[in-house]
Amino acid sequence: MPGGEVLTLLDALEKAGIRFVMCRHENAAGFMAEGAYHRTGAPGILLSTVGPGALNGINVVENARQDCVPLIVLTGCVDPETAQTYTHQVLDQAKVFEPVTKASFTLNAGAAHVIADKAVGIATEGRPGPVHIDVPISVADAQATGAGGLRTPALPMVPSPDALVVAKNALAAAERPLIIAGLDVISPQGADCVRHVAEHLGAPVITTYKAKGVMDERHYLALGGAGLSPKADEILLPLVAQADVILAIGYDPVEMRTGWQNPWNPQTQVVIDITAAPNHHYMHQATHSFIGDCVQTTAAILPDAPLNGWSDDAVAQTKDALAHAFPKGDTWGPAQAISICQEELPDTTLATADSGAHRILLSQMWTCTFPKALTQSSGFCTMGCAVPLAMGAQIAEPDRTVVSFSGDAGFLMVVGELATAAENALRTIFVVFVDASLALIEMKQRGRQMKNAGVDFARSDIAAIGRAFGGHGVSVSNADDLRAALSKAQAVDTFSVIAVEIDKRAYDDAF
Repeated sequence: MPGGEVLTLLDALEKAGIRFVMCRHENAAGFMAEGAYHRTGAPGILLSTVGPGALNGINVVENARQDCVPLIVLTGCVDPETAQTYTHQVLDQAKVFEPVTKASFTLNAGAAHVIADKAVGIATEGRPGPVHIDVPISVADAQATGAGGLRTPALPMVPSPDALVVAKNALAAAERPLIIAGLDVISPQGADCVRHVAEHLGAPVITTYKAKGVMDERHYLALGGAGLSPKADEILLPLVAQADVILAIGYDPVEMRTGWQNPWNPQTQVVIDITAAPNHHYMHQATHSFIGDCVQTTAAILPDAPLNGWSDDAVAQTKDALAHAFPKGDTWGPAQAISICQEELPDTTLATADSGAHRILLSQMWTCTFPKALTQSSGFCTMGCAVPLAMGAQIAEPDRTVVSFSGDAGFLMVVGELATAAENALRTIFVVFVDASLALIEMKQRGRQMKNAGVDFARSDIAAIGRAFGGHGVSVSNADDLRAALSKAQAVDTFSVIAVEIDKRAYDDAF
């Protein structure tokens, strides 16, 4: 949402070939930028005006930091000399952004080229994240005066050969190796690495839920995502305890819950931890820790001869137990709705999930066959992300089927962005679970035998809202109607809002 302080920036970005999309809220704009990044690999840019515009984006910037998203945040600001004798919308924006970014700069004409280069480098190298640049009004209008060359990007780092040999020998002696993969290895190269290593070792693969799809979840060694569902963790953690060697490839525990605090014992199990950043979280410890390029380091410690992996059928039993724990459902409810969506939409569909009860179930049930097939707010778990994440992906890939899954509360947070979807002629499918309740919080409240308060709200006509903004909107309350709605959504030339009406306690015992 541009203001007068960033008009010069907006004009310059357009002239540079960088498309500007006007959104209804800066927080949603940042998630759209992330959605586009996941499809293009290029850092997203969040442009906001001074003061309230800049601070509206704080939520998504912290989300980018925790989810390792390279986001360039450009904010207009009052000139420093003006700020000494002026008060309107004057605040220290750099100080606000400093703790939620990898770096914060104030642009100046003499070093503009250096600051821009630093911003992209810092945002994309190592563990990616957001970088903030405050742009004073007069600097935006000034001619750049700096000169001089820019640096050569650093090559990926691999640990020393001596240290790698120790880990390679430990891995070669494994009888029950297990792989845990995470954010640092989500890429086509990372997916190839994880699959090759898993098959070479005969090792089952558990991923974090944002890394779902880094191993095709139809593969006999793929056990899906972990960390959200207590029911899934009860099945997966005993298998982790049985492993004699655990290979953590790019595993960042920022996504994980309390059950994954110290889930193994590096004194009795060999744990090889390969990450892009050092372990300052203390969520777990390792026998051998490596900081560097995850793909190259993993390749360097792979034993020369393939291993037989697990000699019993523990892996197959675990995979079967997970399938039985999250059945498709014979009666109407969120589980059946999720399974129908997966059946009716193409295998190449991109899905996004908001925070809430539906996401826990979806993350266990949705089968991902490629990296980033399902995106969500993982570390920060903020509501209102699914709709703009899907829109950003759709803008980047207009011919791809993109579906977002939201609860009604999260959807209503960002409903204004349907206007953005209409203006950009997006064909995104927005599936909204309507139960008029903060279902996950209501379950916790009920579990503590507390009075129902602050978690239920009036039902809105979600489908009518979709139609009001120019889209296709329909409410469904049975399997046949949902199948018909999904078929229509793939045929129309506009976005679709499908309101899936469910009972407010439909998630009880589901995950």
